[in-house]
Order: sequence, then C-alpha cells, then structure tokens
Amino acid sequence: MKIGITCYPVAGGSGVIATELGLELAKRGHQVHFIAYSLPFRLQKFQENLFFHEVEVSHYPLFKYPPYTLNVAAKMAEVAQKWDLDILHVHYAIPHATCAFLAKSILGKNSPKIVTTLHGTDITLVGSEKSFYQITKFSIEASDGVTTVSQYLREVTKKEFGLANNIQCIYNFVDTNRFDPKKPVCEKEKFAAKGEKILLHMSNFRPLKRIDDVIKVFALVRKEIPCKLLLIGDGPKLSDALLLVNQLKLESDTIFLGQQEWVENLLCLADLFLLPSDTESFGLSALEALSSGVPVIGTNLGGLPEVVEDGKSGYLLSLGDVDGMAKKALELLENPDKLKQFKQNARERAVRLFDSQLVIPKYEQFYQKVLNSPD
Repeated sequence: MKIGITCYPVAGGSGVIATELGLELAKRGHQVHFIAYSLPFRLQKFQENLFFHEVEVSHYPLFKYPPYTLNVAAKMAEVAQKWDLDILHVHYAIPHATCAFLAKSILGKNSPKIVTTLHGTDITLVGSEKSFYQITKFSIEASDGVTTVSQYLREVTKKEFGLANNIQCIYNFVDTNRFDPKKPVCEKEKFAAKGEKILLHMSNFRPLKRIDDVIKVFALVRKEIPCKLLLIGDGPKLSDALLLVNQLKLESDTIFLGQQEWVENLLCLADLFLLPSDTESFGLSALEALSSGVPVIGTNLGGLPEVVEDGKSGYLLSLGDVDGMAKKALELLENPDKLKQFKQNARERAVRLFDSQLVIPKYEQFYQKVLNSPD
C-alpha cells in the first residue's frame, strides 16, 4: 500500500505513534509518505520505502495568521496525486482530518481514502471550545475509517458527537526490543549512587500532566528513603516545576533532563514511573515505562486503566491523591520482592498486549477494510 501520514511533528504521544507506525509500515514493505511542517519527532533515520514532504507555511501580509490548514491540504493533494496514494492517515480530527477532506475534494474521483486516528486532545478540546464542535463532528464523519487509541476514548467520542460511525479501537504500541529493561546502556549509577531509588516522569509538561503532583509525591517519598527524581521533557509548566523544586529544597535530588530522543536509555533506569495526570486517553509514556520493566503510579482515569493493571503492574489512585500515591510508591520501594514482581508484571504486560508486532497488523487489516469499502 501507499500511505500518507500527517501528524504534529513534535514530542507527544500522537506524534510518536504516528512516526513509529510509519517506520514499522515501511519495514513491512509499504510505501510511507510523511506530510508535515517539519521532520517528525523520532524520524531521524531514513530507511527504504520512507519519504518526507515538508509543508511550507505561508506568511503573506494579507493574512493575520498563516493559513496552516490550507497549506497542509494543498500538500496532501499534491503528494497523493503525484505518488498515487491509497490512504491518507491523519492524526487528530482537527485540523488534519479537515485538511484530508479538502485534499480529497480537490482530487475528486481518484482520491485516497481517509483514515483518522483520534488521540484525545482533539475530542476534549471540544469541551472547552464549543465552536469546534461542528467541524470536528463533520471531519470525523467525513473520514472513511476512524480509530481511537483506547476503548475509553471510543466511548467518549461516540457519546460526545452522537456518531453512527463504526469506530475501531487500536491500542497504541511499543517496540519491546527497543524499550527493554536489560539494555546494557542503562547505567543507574550515573544518577543514583549507593543504591538510591529513581522515580521518573516524562511528558510535554502541559498543565494536565500535573507536574506539581509529581514533585510533591517525590518529596514525600524522599522523606522516607534516599531517592532521585528524573524529569524528561519540556513545556509550559517547566518554570513552575523549577520553582516548586526550589521551594521544597529538592534541587540536589531532582534532575531536569529536558527533551530527550533516546528515552529508552533513561526509562530503564527508573524504579517507578509517575503519571498523576488529569486524564490520559491512553498513556503512551506509561506503556514505554512498562515495556522498560518500570511499574507506574498514576490516576485511575481515562484510558490509563487499560494500560496499567492496578495492583499488578502499578497502582492507580484518585486524581490529586498525592499522599496515596506516595504511600503506594513506598510500599513498592521498601519491599524488594514486591517491586521485583511488579517490574516483571509490567514487562510481561507490555510484551503480551502492546508489542508493535501485534498491533501493526491491526492497522494493515483496517486499511484493507477501508480500501475495500464502497465510497
């Protein structure tokens, strides 16, 4: 198949999944064309069957804001026509499914089919911006196939928009060979000397990630046992996180690593992964932690309970329950045998349910189903 993929090319779950999907599809012999305004995050090494087409964002004096949607739609149409694409797989309903609809309308009869994957933000955005409701609903319904990354998100989408579409859940996936707890490059001693434990958080530091809760949990754990906190990522709450670390006098034991490309070499250092988010439509970072043999302490909301098995591969608690999260963290960190079992459970769950070699064929099957369906 010839597949075009459009996503936001920045760090974040949707961009990572879109990129990893394209890489895996190319390995399996499909021709994959990324269409984005810059090289997608994690797409640093080109390989056979893989192409990148840059969307040039116009800056004309006439426009107060650059017409990004129109630029993307035009590039989609151009690439689809030149390369005779079968599928335009877009990540996010708005604006990318909208762009794909415009491209398909431009091309007419011989246009590719549109597959839209919803990641959550495009749906929850409607809750705060009601003006997007109609265009989001239209873009989903205009797609030839729609997938969500969790059962939770599928049900929320159907309820929010009253959709008749047959939305299919295809879980996010992880390369369990890449995210492996036995990676030889994982040198824990570089960050935590004398057997100190390591707690880790990785995100785009948006408000919903509740970075303050991460730091507060760590502060409570640190009162009881020697430990370090590794923070991977960057974003709007970084300044607040730095301030809170200083206020709680945690500077000597908190390490801000910024944006990192080879996160598999860092996740495997951790004893626990903290993810106390407002909600997660899936929780890709949690899955990468599980694959690295790291139990997750998080919230029992959204799609995260579909990823982390509470009481076996981690603990899921109520939103904002900092004390409870710290208590559960200590329960594992102070019990080596229990922590070891949870680590094994985490790894086994990732391999058994979410390995890329199990999930990628589901996308291939979905593409074929969409291609075989009437217009």
